[in-house]
Order: sequence, then structure tokens, then C-alpha cells
Amino acid sequence: MKDAAPQTVHLSDYAPPAFLVEEVHLTFRLAPRATRVLSRIRFRPNPDAAGGAFFLHGEELTLIRAAIDGAEVTPELTAAGLTCAVPDGPFTWEAEVEIAPEANTALEGLYMSRGMYCTQCEAEGFRKITYYPDRPDVMAPFTVRIEGEAPVMLSNGNPVGVGEGWAEWHDPWPKPAYLFALVAGDLVAERGSFVTRSGRTVDLAVWVRPGDEGKCAWAMEALRTSMRWDEERYGREYDLDVFNIVAVDDFNMGAMENKGLNIFNSAAVLASPETATDANFERIESIIAHEYFHNWTGNRITCRDWFQLCLKEGLTVFRDQEFTADLRSAAVKRIEDVRMLRARQFPEDQGPLAHPVRPESYQEINNFYTATVYEKGAEVIGMLKRLVGDDGYAKALDLYFDRHDGQACTIEDWLKVFEDATGRDLSQFKLWYEQAGTPRLSVEESFEDGTYTLTFTQHTPPTPGQEEKKPLVLPIAVGLLSPNGDEVVPTRVLEMTEARQSFTFEGLASKPVPSILRGFSAPVVLERAADRDERAFLMAHDTDPFNKWEAGRALARESLIATVRTGAAPDAAWLEGVAAILRDESFEPAFRAQMLALPTQSELAQALADRGETPDPDAIWGAVEGLKEALALHLADLAPALYDAMRVTGPYIPDAEQSGKRALANAMLGLITRRDGGALAARQYAEADNMTLTLAALACLLRAGKGGPELAAFHERWQDDRLVMDKWFGLQIMEATPEAAVETARRLTGHPAFDMKNPNRFRAVLGALAGHHAGFHRADGAGYALLADWLIRLDPVNPQTAARMMTAFQTWRRYDAGRQAHARAALERIAATPGLSRDGAEMVGRMLA
Repeated sequence: MKDAAPQTVHLSDYAPPAFLVEEVHLTFRLAPRATRVLSRIRFRPNPDAAGGAFFLHGEELTLIRAAIDGAEVTPELTAAGLTCAVPDGPFTWEAEVEIAPEANTALEGLYMSRGMYCTQCEAEGFRKITYYPDRPDVMAPFTVRIEGEAPVMLSNGNPVGVGEGWAEWHDPWPKPAYLFALVAGDLVAERGSFVTRSGRTVDLAVWVRPGDEGKCAWAMEALRTSMRWDEERYGREYDLDVFNIVAVDDFNMGAMENKGLNIFNSAAVLASPETATDANFERIESIIAHEYFHNWTGNRITCRDWFQLCLKEGLTVFRDQEFTADLRSAAVKRIEDVRMLRARQFPEDQGPLAHPVRPESYQEINNFYTATVYEKGAEVIGMLKRLVGDDGYAKALDLYFDRHDGQACTIEDWLKVFEDATGRDLSQFKLWYEQAGTPRLSVEESFEDGTYTLTFTQHTPPTPGQEEKKPLVLPIAVGLLSPNGDEVVPTRVLEMTEARQSFTFEGLASKPVPSILRGFSAPVVLERAADRDERAFLMAHDTDPFNKWEAGRALARESLIATVRTGAAPDAAWLEGVAAILRDESFEPAFRAQMLALPTQSELAQALADRGETPDPDAIWGAVEGLKEALALHLADLAPALYDAMRVTGPYIPDAEQSGKRALANAMLGLITRRDGGALAARQYAEADNMTLTLAALACLLRAGKGGPELAAFHERWQDDRLVMDKWFGLQIMEATPEAAVETARRLTGHPAFDMKNPNRFRAVLGALAGHHAGFHRADGAGYALLADWLIRLDPVNPQTAARMMTAFQTWRRYDAGRQAHARAALERIAATPGLSRDGAEMVGRMLA
């Protein structure tokens, strides 16, 4: 059957399910082209529902038979599922369906990845496995029997039986269908254990393909660390006898938190010093933690409907951010999180894809796994914690877990526990979940007779479907510095609730220098006409590490914009400010490396657009290159000494200390390469004993117009390792010139190892092109055209990945008329594709609207 016609689902139309599920028994008879799924499900009418027909979701299923209480029935089938007459009281539904995992290239439901059976059911993949009420608020315990020839057969919960050609699993905790998981294949395990705080021993296993056993020790260590941290920080103990992780090569997302059986993209599990960078190790640590933390914030307490997605994702992202900050550097982690927010979520908020943290409607829920739901959702949690304090937050979370364990909840439930735990009225704060857009916060100041006044004005620009915005609650963290650099008022959180509001500080001897929005205490755009001298002062003296970094970034941004506009020389104050911080050994190496990171070219384009100017990607590229050249010249003496000082000796450890040193050393290598033409980079490449050093050296060589022999040698060594080859593909595009980026991507799509059906490989090539600002936004439209070509090819194969890649076009309206015409033509060509998926049609429709 064809896809059902797109229909808009509205939050306001929510109604409780007409029938609840008491227990589920599933039997899988695995076969690549004809898997049989037998279901036996105990239903009962929902006393809280106002009646309703018996409807089960089901897509792309062949129904073999169906029965109610043992009697054969003939349901009415549609493209979306089935309906059937049922008894007035409890009854048992049985069905047998046939599906074809081998033909399932969408990687949703039950599919095959290089001979391995695996599942992905969030958000609505379970309906491609069997007929079921596939909605998050229908929760039940599952018992699963798997029959087949695979040596290893896994599902949710605890193992309850195994024999020749079969295995049975039981999950005692009620769960929605989106958390169902099954994996079967030729797998080997890295095994371990964890003793909970109550003394129970949990068996742990990381399952990988034979040959990958040496790449999962870090994942196991990260899992143990996550379990311990969640007990210590949130009081959450694991609740099953086993915890399994499986690495899958073909996976649309990073990982999935299925109860007791987490399925991971192999890129988020497999790592060794030779094959993975420091950034890969940290990402694995973070994703392992994120999916484990979902056990309570997502599994034990899930979301009532998909509009509440941020309830589990925003909260769990915030928790994994806390975890990384505790393990590594809180200052650096905050900077990294804000950089990602500004690079991914701010453009979303400022364009045609803008939507509230809790959307009000959707056509395809897969399109709302967005930076707004995840990253902005986490920022909302962070603001809430700042407003109620650490003790209030801890008290509210304890109440949340106690009150709602085993339930499917809403944002209203979440905010109510905070109101009950702290006595606060959060009705205005709730607007953060309901209003789209990034607020603009402007500042005025005055000083008279020892009293300093800051007056803030907030305004959120219109977004699609929301013209008028109400004032939000903004926690604004502020500190004040004296003219000599001393902090005269330590950080104070000002709670802004009005459109315009003033705050005073008394008893000051002189007019202070304000440090506003410390720690990026609210996800806003701060509009304040600070001059160059003040920014340089804050860069040198601010005690808040985020605002120290922010001041330097603002200096760099204004310098780059001046270069784009008038060809102005790089700002000497920024160059010397960076040099001073690099020399200061009181700052950790990772923080010093962050001080060197320039605003992204996309950020600069948005900054120009915000000022009513049309950004020129080529001019932005030239300005960034010019500033990097100036920095290399300014640090010509310091860079080699710092490079040598940061070299790590001894065994490779991907911890914060070593990773920070390598990050700073590699940053210095990039600057040195601009002076020596790549001599030091070639030496580092030849001597490197880990991927962090190898890849950085290769990037420097490619950037210098060299590296041909090294690139070939890299390919020769790693051509059989898919994850390392993803790096080989992506690096060539990322380090290409704007003129060469499109042709490089086109050439690589013809490489024998390019496989568009593998999401990692597709993203490595086409995602890298979309991330190359000047290359993708080439004036002749070649970047738009090439991406559109491949999205049209990918959409019928894997609509989820194709739709998510379409977000590359979301900023197309900010450029000149010529580029807009090319982008519109590419989008219209996608929109006109016969049989375009629901996922793709919604995305391109919103961008063209």
C-alpha cells in the first residue's frame, strides 16, 4: 500500500487511547525476505476515554491471519492500519504478519544491516513490524521469542530462555512500542558488570561484529561511569539484570534508548586510539551517557504524545551536558554547547523551520527531532534550574520521579512538580515551551551617585504562524568589574519578566564594566553596543570563563565583519588578547584552544543579515582566511614553543587533560602550517601514533594544497574500516577551497566506497558539502544543485535522512537574488519529485512557504 496522504496532527486534538494494553507477546520467525511476526496482545477498554473504535497502526505489512479470543476475524485494512469490531470488555488480539527486513532501506522498523537484523522504532517504526496502537501513551510489559539461525538474538529486558535456534526475553517494565528493540546476528561481546548502590550486580555487554572487539572498551567504561554518575547525582539506580548495547553500521541517528537494549550507530561505540579522535571518544562518552540516562528520563517516565518530545530529550540532553561538564571541563563544555546552539538552533529559530520547543502541529514527527527540541529544550531546563536553584531543582526531580514513575507525561506535569516543590508560579515560564524564535535582549546603562542601573528590553521576532510574542522569563546572570579589573559585584541572576525592566546596583565607587549573560544564562541574542576597548577589557579581566571567551569572539566577529565590509585589517586588540591568554598557563589547554576558534562563516552571514546587509559567502571566506593568516604571523614565535609544550608523551588516554593538550597543539600546528608550508604537519603525520594527531596533520596538509601522498596512504591503510573512511571522505571536502568543494564532493560520490544507503557515508560527503559555507553557497548554484540531486535519489530509499539533510537550505533567503534563485530552483525541483515522501514534502514545503 502507498503512504497515507499527509495529514496535520494537532496537539489540541489529543484524546486518550480508546483501548489500553495489559501485556504483549511477540514471536519473530526471522528470514531476510519473509519474516513472520506473531502477536498476542491483551487489550481492555480505557475507562478514561470517551469510547472510540478499535484501531491498530500498521504500515507495509502483509496480514496473514487475525483472531480475537481465538476466533478468526477479518479486519478492515487501510494504508495506515486496521479497524475491527471487538468485545465490550477485555479481549486477546492475535495476528500474524509478514515483513521483508532485507528490503527495508528506510532503516525504520525491522531491517537488516550487513546481514544483521535490527530495529529502530522511534518515533513510529513499530507499526512497520506488526499491528499495534503505536503511540507513546500505550504502555505494557513485553515478552519476546526470537526464532532463527543467528548465533545471538537479543531483545528488551531480561533473558528468560535460550535454546538451539531460539531465545526469549521479558521486559517487566511497561513501555510504549517505540522502545521495542530486537537484534539478531553474528556478534561478539565485550562483557562487564556493575554493582548498584543497593548491591545488585548488573551484567553489561557491548555487542559488536567479529573483528571490532578491540574498539569497545571505552564504551564499556563510559557505561559504568554513567551508571555511577546517575546514582550519585540523581539517585537513579538501574532496574534490570542486564544492560546491552549493540553497534549497528546502518543507523539513521546516533543511538536509541530502547529499554535494556540500546542500539547505537557504530560511530557512537567503536573507538581505538588508531581509529578515533579525541572528539570521537568524548562523543561516545556523551552518547552512551545520554542513552543510559533515558532509562529514567524517557523510559520509566515517557512522553504522553510526540508533542512532548522535549520532555524526554531536552531533559536528557541537559543531564548528559552536566555529566560531561563534571567529567571534563565545565567552562569548555558550556562554550561547546553554546557554539552548537548558535550554529544549529539559532538558524532554525530564525528561518522557515522555526517551531516551539513543544510544537503545536506536525505532519511527520520524524521532522521534529530538531535542535530546537534537543538543544533549546536543554537550555530551557538549565534556565529552570537557575531560577529555582540547585536545591529546588533536586527536590523537584525527586518529586518528578516519585510522582510519575511508569507514566506517560506532559510538559504540564513537568512544570507542576517544580511548582509543588518550590512554590513558584511557572505559568509565564511555560511560554518557553510555547513560543518559537530566539529572543533579542537589548541593554541600556546609567551611573549616578554610586548607583548603576541596567535596563533590559526583550523582543522576540515573528516566526511562521506566530506574529505576536509575549515577554518571557529571562534569568540574566550579571557580574560587575571595576575599571582596574577587580570584580566588585559577583555573579547575580536577575530575573526579567517584563518587556522592559531595570535593575540597580548601589554603593559603587565608580562606573563598573558589566559582564552580562554570564555562562550564557538564557538562549538569547544580546544586543549591546559595547565598544572595542570594553570587549578587550573583558577578554583580559572577566572572571567568568564563558564571557571571557564571548568577549574575544565578539572582537573577532566585528573584525571579520569590518574586513568583509571595507577590507579593514585584523583587529590588533584581538590578536594580542589571544596571545596573552595562550601564554597564561593558569588557563587549561582546552580553554586556550577554544579562544582560537573563530565564529563560523554561517554565523557571520547571519550577523550581517541581522544588520540588514546581504552576506557574500566568498567575502566571508576571504575575511576568515585573512584573520587566520594574521594570527599565524602574530603568533609566529609563540606557536612553535606552545606546540612543543603541549606534546603528550606516554600511552594515549582520551581524558580531559591529554585531549586538551592535543587540541591546543593541533591548533598551533594549523597556524605553523601557514608559515612553513606543511613541513611540521608532514612530520607529525609520519610520526603520529593516534588518529587525533594523524587527522589534524592531514587536514593541515590538505589546507596547504599538499597531502596527496598522505591522503593516498591513509586510504590504503584504512579502506576496510568504514568509520575511518568516513573521515577520509569528509576531510577532503571540508578542507577544499570554495571553488573546489562541489567538484570534490561530486568526485567522491563516484568513489566505489560511496554508499548512499549508509547514513554515515552519505553525511560524510553531502553533509560535509552542506557544512562548507562558501562551497555550498557557490554563486552559480552548483552546491544547491548537487545536494538536490542526491536528496531526490535518497528520498525513496531513506526519507528520514533525506529530510534531515534538507535543512541545509533553511537559510537560503538571506543571500543575494542570484543565490536565492538557484536555491529556490533546487527546492522546487525536490518538491516536484513524483512520490516524494511525507518527510521530504513537509520539509521542502515549509522552506518554500
